[in-house]
Amino acid sequence: MLYYAVVFFVIAIIAGVLGFGGIAAGAASIAKILFLIFIVLAVLALLSGAFRRK
Repeated sequence: MLYYAVVFFVIAIIAGVLGFGGIAAGAASIAKILFLIFIVLAVLALLSGAFRRK
């Protein structure tokens, strides 16, 4: 999931440099959503691992 967030972030940067504002904004918003999903899943995995050890 983090891999896809980085891919969309790179696409957004390249599109922004080349002047494609709409594509850059779309790719950036997709990257932001994927990154937030990754953070939530990572926190849930850490918490579940901490509770299983006890």
